Amino acid sequence: MQDLETTNPTGFTDVSTAAPIGRIVAIDPGTKRCGIAICDEMRVTIRPLPFIERTSWKKLLSNIKQIVSQYDAKILVIGLPLESDGTESEMSREARRMARNFDLSLEISVFLQDERATSYEAKSRLWAQGHTLKETRKLVDSEAASIVLSDFLDRLAAFPMRL
Repeated sequence: MQDLETTNPTGFTDVSTAAPIGRIVAIDPGTKRCGIAICDEMRVTIRPLPFIERTSWKKLLSNIKQIVSQYDAKILVIGLPLESDGTESEMSREARRMARNFDLSLEISVFLQDERATSYEAKSRLWAQGHTLKETRKLVDSEAASIVLSDFLDRLAAFPMRL
């Protein structure tokens, strides 16, 4: 797990409004595909779901709406790919844009979670599990989303009790 905290608090980072129970869906955004992960209702276990090909906003939104509905998710978390020094990148601006659009389009809370180095950690985990390079390429995005979700759950656990 990463010990990094989002250093740029602009929007979607205040977890005080997060629902205290219920499933959470996480997205590791990419230019070609988005990794997806989900936790159980008690937020104990996390599992990756198949990645989503990113062809258009409309298609991505439709796929995420379907996942949110299918799993009755209460929160959507989007990985925020900041630079290693905490500054914004083109992809972090895209993640913020996605968060705004999902917030306007979904009836659940949307949050951003720092995701620096999650892809490297995901590759390392998959290789340690014995996956081939070819398998790793197919699984890395959703494994990174699992790490984003794990880090978000750690952040929620550190926040004072919400009732």
